[in-house]
Amino acid sequence: MSANRPAAVVVLAAGEGTRMKSKTPKVLHEIAGRSLVGHVVAAARELEPEHLVVVVGHAREQVRGHLEEHYAGTRTAVQEEQNGTGHAVRMALDELGRTPEGTVVVVCGDTPLLSGETLRALADTHAADGNAVTVLSAEVPDSTGYGRIVRDGSGAVTEIVEHKDATDAQRAIREINSGVFAFDGQLLADALGKVRTDNSQGEEYLTDVLSILREAGHRVGASVAADHREILGINNRVQLAEARALLNRRLIERAMLAGVTVVDPASVFVDVTVTFEPDSVILPGTQLLGATHIGEDAEVGPNTRLKDTRVGRGARVDNTVADSAVIGDSASVGPFAYLRPGTNLGARSKAGTYVEMKNATVGEGTKVPHLSYVGDATIGEYTNIGAASVFVNYDGEAKHHTTIGSHCRTGSDNMFVAPITIGDGAYTAAGSVITKDVPAGSLAVARGQQRNIEGWVARKRPGSAAAQAAQAAAGESAGES
Repeated sequence: MSANRPAAVVVLAAGEGTRMKSKTPKVLHEIAGRSLVGHVVAAARELEPEHLVVVVGHAREQVRGHLEEHYAGTRTAVQEEQNGTGHAVRMALDELGRTPEGTVVVVCGDTPLLSGETLRALADTHAADGNAVTVLSAEVPDSTGYGRIVRDGSGAVTEIVEHKDATDAQRAIREINSGVFAFDGQLLADALGKVRTDNSQGEEYLTDVLSILREAGHRVGASVAADHREILGINNRVQLAEARALLNRRLIERAMLAGVTVVDPASVFVDVTVTFEPDSVILPGTQLLGATHIGEDAEVGPNTRLKDTRVGRGARVDNTVADSAVIGDSASVGPFAYLRPGTNLGARSKAGTYVEMKNATVGEGTKVPHLSYVGDATIGEYTNIGAASVFVNYDGEAKHHTTIGSHCRTGSDNMFVAPITIGDGAYTAAGSVITKDVPAGSLAVARGQQRNIEGWVARKRPGSAAAQAAQAAAGESAGES
């Protein structure tokens, strides 16, 4: 635990975000598998604060429910009316029930690129410099439209000047305000009581606390973010997409530096919760989502989408969609396979071309190579399921289970009508509809006897192309004889 552990982190997430033009609250829009506010909460938790409070307002029940579901232990404070950032922080301190003794970090709920490392540097700078308040700033290529950080000769911040109010000299400053701050908790609480509302919006501005504390003789400092892109806030869907691209690149670079080969980073998308082992290979057009894990030497893609799926070491997954599945070591999946929730493929097994599986356990070395549906089933080891097989698991009211043993060979175009059990080492004939249990080592044949009706085409389809072809074939046969 850091010696500079904050007394509290306050996340401002009460705004409506009208420029998103969405029924979804702005802070609940997602990038890389987390909501915007979720990214901020995750970064804040890296500081291990004594208290973490998210200020909610617009769609408060929806935002609060999201936090309770995904970020248990996070407290919320309600800002009934959007009366400014200073008012929002006051609501957070009221929720705590006492004035925090120590550092209070205030962050915006729409800054998903902000890292815990940068927040830690802010808290450390705040403590080391003995500031009353420390601003997280950034040096940007183009500071147009941003509030400029003005410093004195000692490096202390004298003021934050908005672009419209800045002189030409101040407009040349590239260091800008991020809207993220570290405060002395006691001084913050006192200064918030002095913030006025005599401005064009009639709101309590948190930035007014800086001038109040400086005029009282306290030092105001700044901590410069290493990457100015971390402070980017999201106000519309264009910015949401830009942030998604930046975060995705960060995640992919982190994976590559850890030993993962990503053949075309521009066409691969990953969530923050995805994990990799070294020497795995990700091919173009691949999406890795949720709690997906890619094992050592595995190759995934191209054109594959995996969600909450575990891929074993040395497995090959090609042109596949999988959700909540387990793919064993050295297993082969695809191309064009669909693994639905509950699928568990054993080591060296195969789910081949145009194979769909759901709630199925497939044993080591077992193959389902082509054009088949396997649902609600258990298949043993080293069994081969013939092409175009269907596990008939639904009777219109309930799902039923099929069990096929080890070292079985089932014929092509089989229907397995559940509930049914096929014993170890059994065979089934091609074209069979299996409705009864098959004992171990048996051959099951369940199909009608073939009957050929000679001359049927000539009688029933006279003059047709088929009839003419049959007549020609008969003539050729007579000639040969």
